[in-house]
Amino acid sequence: MKMKTILIDDEPLARAMLLELLAKEKDIEVIAECGDGFEGMKAIQEHKPDLIFLDVQMPKITGFEMLELLEDPPKTIFTTAFDEYAIKAFEVNAIDYLLKPIHPERLEKALQKIRNVAPSIESATDLQSPKKFINPDYSKRIVVKTNGKIRILPLNEVYFIESSDDYIKIHTENQYFLKHQTMGNCEQQLPPDQFVRIHRSYLINIAHIHKIELYEKDQYCAILRNNTKLAISRSGYANLKSVLRL
Repeated sequence: MKMKTILIDDEPLARAMLLELLAKEKDIEVIAECGDGFEGMKAIQEHKPDLIFLDVQMPKITGFEMLELLEDPPKTIFTTAFDEYAIKAFEVNAIDYLLKPIHPERLEKALQKIRNVAPSIESATDLQSPKKFINPDYSKRIVVKTNGKIRILPLNEVYFIESSDDYIKIHTENQYFLKHQTMGNCEQQLPPDQFVRIHRSYLINIAHIHKIELYEKDQYCAILRNNTKLAISRSGYANLKSVLRL
């Protein structure tokens, strides 16, 4: 039985080269090609593929952002020219991570993992030995899905982020958006000089702090510009003082 496959990459040449390689695989059927993450999401929802080849850096939304918006993402192999995203790719349970230009032997290894139904983070050793995930340019936006529509929130519009079980609530001045993501994962993607963990339940944008008040012995709260009050834990207060250089 053939694996229904979708290629998602904003470079037509890259898609064409990968399509040529996959044409030699008898158990792969490419059913769609997409030039950006929005097209990719629509194609995935329509065709329900077994496998996608996904570029990381694309216009509109990145490959990682696209995956975050899918409730049940298919098996994923990332394809990109940048090796600094390798570890993050495996953190989102990708089958493999291929560096462009893709070599036929390396592609075959990735496909074999799917055939053997044994994806493993050990495959990261096949890469150019990245020692850790490095994010040289922290996310400047948060992508959310609300009422079936995708919305991109610039970070300066986000007042604070609240933990809510397996979800986070992203609060703007007068509304919030729910996203299926852990607080820890969210924190790793945000610039630490702008968003500070003031409590196990709260990440706060320091640009929207109006004042910090002592409300009982050794306990502080942050008052935001929209009058929201948030409790600050002792460790959170230490974090805040460090970032604000108090």
